[in-house]
Amino acid sequence: MKRALIYKSVLSTTLALLVGWSSSLITTPLAISSWYYQLQQPFFSPPNWIFAPVWTLLYIMMAIAAALIWQQKKTKLRDQALKVYLFQLGLNYLWSLIFFGLKLPWLAFGEIIILAISIIWTIKLFQKISLAAAFLLYPYLAWVSFASILNLSLALLN
Repeated sequence: MKRALIYKSVLSTTLALLVGWSSSLITTPLAISSWYYQLQQPFFSPPNWIFAPVWTLLYIMMAIAAALIWQQKKTKLRDQALKVYLFQLGLNYLWSLIFFGLKLPWLAFGEIIILAISIIWTIKLFQKISLAAAFLLYPYLAWVSFASILNLSLALLN
């Protein structure tokens, strides 16, 4: 049992960090150093250095939450929760591609709203299985909510 939990934890963490790393490949070289710096920023825009550590911590918390769910007995609810988790993880990656890769803030704003809704859906499903797993996703929801406001502000200002 412990071996399976370790395996699932490592795999969950690897997947989440891989999504974060691949998103950073789009973000950092393509946009941060050029396009993003040229945008008019809202007064509440955080410094760029804060994003990497915050996202790293959030991806780790997401991975732990997913591992807590994955270790549970296989049921339809558990499988649905993991599918919704993977769906929102894909949307997470897609936002970086749309915003930084394609440089389409308005489309990215629509997508991040769908992402936020899918995070809420994931939390609701996780909560039925593990309160700890659900609570681990609340900081992620808070950050994505803030990112939504930042995204909208950037779209309006530019």
